[in-house]
Amino acid sequence: MKQVNLGIIGCGVIGTIHIQNAAKSKLINLIAVADQIEERRREVAEKFGIKKTYSSGEALLKDPDVEAVVLALPTGMRASLALRAFNSGKHVLLEKPAAMNAGELKQMINACGELVGACCSSRYRFLESADFTADFIAGGALGKLRVVRCRATSAAGPPPRKTPPSWRVNKALNGGGILVNWGPYDLDYLLGITGWSIRPKLVLAQTWPIPPQFQCHVAPGSDAEEHFAAMIRCEGGTVIIFERGEQVAAQSENAWQLIGTKGSLQLKMIAEKEKKVVFNNSSTEKGVFSEVIWEGDEDSSRVHSGPVNDFAGAIREKRHPKTGLEQALVIQKITDAIYASAERGKAIEINQ
Repeated sequence: MKQVNLGIIGCGVIGTIHIQNAAKSKLINLIAVADQIEERRREVAEKFGIKKTYSSGEALLKDPDVEAVVLALPTGMRASLALRAFNSGKHVLLEKPAAMNAGELKQMINACGELVGACCSSRYRFLESADFTADFIAGGALGKLRVVRCRATSAAGPPPRKTPPSWRVNKALNGGGILVNWGPYDLDYLLGITGWSIRPKLVLAQTWPIPPQFQCHVAPGSDAEEHFAAMIRCEGGTVIIFERGEQVAAQSENAWQLIGTKGSLQLKMIAEKEKKVVFNNSSTEKGVFSEVIWEGDEDSSRVHSGPVNDFAGAIREKRHPKTGLEQALVIQKITDAIYASAERGKAIEINQ
């Protein structure tokens, strides 16, 4: 299979991770990087033997040798570059969240055409347990889904040694806080392992800023949420109960559950040692009884190698990526509705 000539725009933390994985991929020929900071782009170019460097994403997109690009820069800067890339005939892999809002994503979908447009929110579905779980659910063992639950909260620790990035909890630069930093992963995972069969219709939500005593954990001027809770009613009566927070005044908790009419699953999204997926089966004679249906030590490297390799494979094999722009739009609509509900204090309908 001919390698994909790839360019990566953004050489920060996540951009460097993309560069590392692209450089060692058999599917990719990493030929160019772009970053406004000269020291960053020079450092990665020397380390990974990248021949071309650019001071802006716009300049890289003019390179005729680049077939596809990864946009690994703040959310507020992605849409315009994605549209330029598609209009230049280049495939695009977006970091998550894919856009600032659903309107931006719709523009990308319209511009994409036959090109591959993908989003990195799929990261955790490249883990072995996710594949197993998706197949298990598809087999019908849970029956009709009733409740899909995610509660993932992290307790605040000691003050950080370095000032956190200014974009991370910033509405203008990032589109939001914890909801856009982790929410796309959570929603992609839950919607993906259920085969994208869940169709959200109505959202009631609340967001909260970081508690005053933990202000040192975010950059000065941070104005977005660090904790949210939402109930999402879906077609057919399925409900998603979704809460995530960081720097909260509570002990950390990570509880994931899918409950159907026949049985339920207890699982976790992130890679970890001795990970287990538990199936709670049921019968008239026994009531509810449990069994471990998958366990093992997962390869966490797949979280970062998966999206870029899947992207290149989708280009060459002319197939859909793990999470395409249409799936990213579903996630974005939920995200937009959570913010709208929290701001207006009422339930928000999601238009399909």
